[in-house]
Amino acid sequence: MRRPGLLAWLHLVRTYNKLHHHSMDHLKCSNMTPARFDVLTHLSVAPGISQQELSDRLLVTKGNTCTLLDKMTAQGLVERRPDPEDRRSYRLYLTEEGRQLAETLIPSHEDFIQEHMSALSDEEQRTLLALLRDLDRSLEPHEH
Repeated sequence: MRRPGLLAWLHLVRTYNKLHHHSMDHLKCSNMTPARFDVLTHLSVAPGISQQELSDRLLVTKGNTCTLLDKMTAQGLVERRPDPEDRRSYRLYLTEEGRQLAETLIPSHEDFIQEHMSALSDEEQRTLLALLRDLDRSLEPHEH
């Protein structure tokens, strides 16, 4: 018989994959990827952060963030403004179009995710959250 930890991990991976695919399909309707959506949400709550701060929050490399921002700038969703305190860097802001998209897409996507999570009661969701937080805190970052 398999150990419960292994079975829990397998179910966690399977559930994540299903929810991630559903989420990607939902975001595609707005010409959005999960990575772009992540940028949209971060810039909507922290306008004016630096590219490095955004990279740290997204947990991706600065190069990946730069490519992502280039695409979102070309889409007219993000703008880079010179940092008045450091002429070598820029501050990031959503454009008016980006703000409008964030105002509609973020709540819509949150509702979409919550609808999928509603298979569990509110109490079960709180328990799951507590368990996942505990597990997350117990894991050391894996160095390659």
